[in-house]
Amino acid sequence: MTVDIKSLSGNWNYPTSVRFGVGRANEIGAACKELGMTNPLLVTDPGLAGLPMIASAVENCKAAGLGCAVFSDIKPNPVGKNVEDGVAVYKAGNHDGVIAFGGGSGLDAAKAIALMVGQTLPLFDFEDVGDNWTRVNVDGVAPVVAVPTTSGTGSEVGRASVITDEANHVKKIIFHASMLPEIVVADPELTRGLPPHITAATGMDALSHNLEAYCSPFFHPMAEGIAVEGIRLVKEFLPDAVRDGNDLVARSQMMVASTMGATAFQRGLGGMHALAHPLGALYDAHHGLLNAVLMPYVLIRNREVIADRLARVAAYMGLEDASFDGFLGWVLDLRKEIGIPNDLGALGIDDEKAELVGKMAVEDPSSGGNPIALSAEEYTEVFLNAVKGNLD
Repeated sequence: MTVDIKSLSGNWNYPTSVRFGVGRANEIGAACKELGMTNPLLVTDPGLAGLPMIASAVENCKAAGLGCAVFSDIKPNPVGKNVEDGVAVYKAGNHDGVIAFGGGSGLDAAKAIALMVGQTLPLFDFEDVGDNWTRVNVDGVAPVVAVPTTSGTGSEVGRASVITDEANHVKKIIFHASMLPEIVVADPELTRGLPPHITAATGMDALSHNLEAYCSPFFHPMAEGIAVEGIRLVKEFLPDAVRDGNDLVARSQMMVASTMGATAFQRGLGGMHALAHPLGALYDAHHGLLNAVLMPYVLIRNREVIADRLARVAAYMGLEDASFDGFLGWVLDLRKEIGIPNDLGALGIDDEKAELVGKMAVEDPSSGGNPIALSAEEYTEVFLNAVKGNLD
């Protein structure tokens, strides 16, 4: 069925206010004004900072009568120092809001900066552990307009940021409900320049979010339903988005799938993320690519409790073999088609820190949503299989 790109535009309010469609980036200034900003700080990553889309966003703000400065000193896996530096720039420039502009790193850092501008406690005191979230001074959190430029993390509709604690080489989840951006401006045109390998890795990240949310043992029927459709959208449109970066229908549908994945994982994540977080901290590897490589190994480990569930989603996707094996085969074929490596060894990751990885994985908050409660030793085993490419 041919889809008119003009039909893929609209406003919705779940889980926050989203303005979606090609060309909607010209509404950034208006969105900031709607939230009462007069001088926003645009936070992005260094790779985007010099691109025309950033200059255009700044000009859009100025045309709306706003001041606007740019902060981009952010690592691909953001660290606490990046957040501290952003807060200093925010305060020095007398800013009154944040434009979170970019992929996962830019969005996560921006949301953490917006959180921290009005806090007296240090960043990692707000790690998503126990009731740490109650320590947040809610009145001190700056308003955020989020503008995603990749279709993977879905951080634009998330209430948390993943920030690396460099001192301990651990990725930590910083959480508070007020971290959810108040307005999202989602323009698929901004993803048009992504190279195929980044499109592939971020797209697989969107799949991992939908898939782990779908397989989570927790009760959240709405998130489960969203995840099912998110998985189908990845099947239908990720290969096209990788093959032709100018296919705005595919780009739009993948941006939707990304947003759906981050909405769905309110239900929980699992072993893919429990392993990807420590590997990202230890090896500074791309988060989406890690999830893409780990995916089949985690699915196989969970097979005994997710086989029937994956058979149902395989039928919904229209796979010829509507079974666990049929779904796994589709994942493996998709990875091959879009250029995802088969094992972690291809990413330069060896087995030297295997025991540490297993220990960090079982301590990661995402492990609580895995369909099977795995021990540190069992996570180490999954990790070693992924290093060696052992799918048996």
